[in-house]
Amino acid sequence: MIKIVTIIGARPQIIKAAALSRAIKTKFNNSISEIIVHTGQHYDENMSNVFFTELNIPQPNYNLNVGSGSHGKQTAKMIEGIEEILIKEKPNAIVLYGDTNSTLAGGIAASKIHVPVVHIEAGLRSYNKAMPEEVNRILCDHISTLLFSPTKTGYSNLLKEGFKENNKSPYNANNPKIYHCGDVMYDNSLHFSSVADKQTNIINKLNLTPNNFILATIHRNNNTDEPIRLNALFESLQFISKTNSIKVVLPLHPRTAKLLEQNLNSELLKEIKSNANILIIEPASFLEMIALEKNCKLVMTDSGGVQKEAFYFEKPCVILRPETEWIELVECGTAIITDADKEKIIKAYNTLVAKTNLQYPKLYGNGNAAEFICEEMIKYL
Repeated sequence: MIKIVTIIGARPQIIKAAALSRAIKTKFNNSISEIIVHTGQHYDENMSNVFFTELNIPQPNYNLNVGSGSHGKQTAKMIEGIEEILIKEKPNAIVLYGDTNSTLAGGIAASKIHVPVVHIEAGLRSYNKAMPEEVNRILCDHISTLLFSPTKTGYSNLLKEGFKENNKSPYNANNPKIYHCGDVMYDNSLHFSSVADKQTNIINKLNLTPNNFILATIHRNNNTDEPIRLNALFESLQFISKTNSIKVVLPLHPRTAKLLEQNLNSELLKEIKSNANILIIEPASFLEMIALEKNCKLVMTDSGGVQKEAFYFEKPCVILRPETEWIELVECGTAIITDADKEKIIKAYNTLVAKTNLQYPKLYGNGNAAEFICEEMIKYL
């Protein structure tokens, strides 16, 4: 029996962890013991707690309740709390997801006391170190023992940075093992797709016509905190909804909600509020997001996770960022990068809705990534 400590803190990590926890519960219950630590990075009810119930994830064994704060202050509190737990629990490894401050804190805490790091979503790169997430993921990769990349591109990125394909066990931070294993989020989307059909009525509740609305999400700091960018994004949504008489559903991140009044042009904000085709709603649960993604016509987002989910459900995507870690989406033509540029966003929308031959190849595995990860951890930790 191996013991792992899983670190979660933000909404996407909670959802990703569901795949691994489900695999442990159903197939590896006699081989893996999981301790879940919630850092409290996302502490809003709609951004955190609701997912544990909805996705049937075991409640955290520990909650650090760090809350919001500057990057340094938040990360420092997490490092201190995680280190204490690792010393107490003495796990075989710490499991980290993605690229948040919780990921960075877990990696630093573990590496200092020589607890092996398992990084799920390794190798992803935007090649923009101005993004805090880029720094977090690079640092985490380079102190990890087992690195699981969801894509061939991510695996290739690791090779470019000096990781070796054919290291022999025993594995450690100086002699790591890298994998291309598929995406645990694809596992989840397959598993919860039918669940969403039965357990949410958001399409009817919002009076939406399937395949005739846009799903939009905006939450990244450089979009919400910079008035010029935020105004360009909302001008685009306003123009597209008016010109095409199409509804735009925007589940609004708590941060974005606070910043609209502050950073949006007052006249534009007034127009947005009076536009019946722009539906600004509370943050959607995971099952509600799946239902919205499955039934929309197109996705517009600055979220990495939502880009992929759009692809899983074969929906074209406008990427509201200057780059993406999921470059294969752009390469196969189902997504277009526009940044916060109104003209590019409008052009991308028109281009994607006009295409009738979009192809969605199986880029993210076969839906069994979590089981594969469990098997490899049992083998090598």
